[in-house]
Amino acid sequence: MKLLVTGANGQVGWELARSLMPLGEVVALDRAACDLARPETLAPLVAALAPDVIVNAAAYTAVDRAEREEALATTINAAAAGELARGARQVGALLVHYSTDYVFDGAKAAPYAEDDAVAPLNAYGRSKLAGERAIAASGCDHLILRTTWVYAARGNNFVRTMLRLGAERDVLRVVADQHGAPTWARNIADATAQIVAKARREQAAGHFAGGVFNLAARGETSWHGFAEAIFEEARRLPCGARLKVSEVAPIAAADYPTPAARPANSRLAPAALQARFDIALPHWRDALRRCLEDLPPG
Repeated sequence: MKLLVTGANGQVGWELARSLMPLGEVVALDRAACDLARPETLAPLVAALAPDVIVNAAAYTAVDRAEREEALATTINAAAAGELARGARQVGALLVHYSTDYVFDGAKAAPYAEDDAVAPLNAYGRSKLAGERAIAASGCDHLILRTTWVYAARGNNFVRTMLRLGAERDVLRVVADQHGAPTWARNIADATAQIVAKARREQAAGHFAGGVFNLAARGETSWHGFAEAIFEEARRLPCGARLKVSEVAPIAAADYPTPAARPANSRLAPAALQARFDIALPHWRDALRRCLEDLPPG
């Protein structure tokens, strides 16, 4: 089996190169080799490589900057996704694509199911929803995995930002009225490998059905709760040696205005994924501990 991974240097793409290796030949491409800002190049690239599976881990993810660069975000997250899907259909490949809780407005009191009404609050969410729709319209075999609050031991993310700020400041103010499930990139990659393996068996047996599935850690917290957990866990490990923060103050999102509005509820219900693929991600706190163990001292 040949597996094409886009976004090889991203948080999830980096982990996918390892997680997918047992399934076959992994061709992991970075932006220089596979630029989603140039959608017209993607279908020919797929045709040349002729993969059995495409895992699209590349995306425009700068949520606030997308408010002033919505055209670029839409090109990368929607037009390019559609072109990858077109290429997948032409070569008969399975396309696995990542989406986001930001397709929802966060007004629901309970975790979101896959078939809940979508209503993005920001440009990033609109671009990702447009990508979902382009893939669904393409007619290719596809699986869209919505995830949330992604972090890793590398790249730009909340965990690494908190550790940096916690080494610089005594007091941090963190939003406490937005809730979700922090989801480790490695868990996403490992689950993706299991999903791909089962989907390929379904295809071979002639009963594959594409669709959208939530892929998120178990449990829930706020950004404030996440920050407190980061510092608590880090202090037990070498990566917390330089921490000086002594207080994490809870604040309302209204007290920390950002260019892009964010949903108050980013929780995703995992029942459909577990029923179809028999996958349940670890609790977010357990995954956080394992991720921090991967970080270098200080």
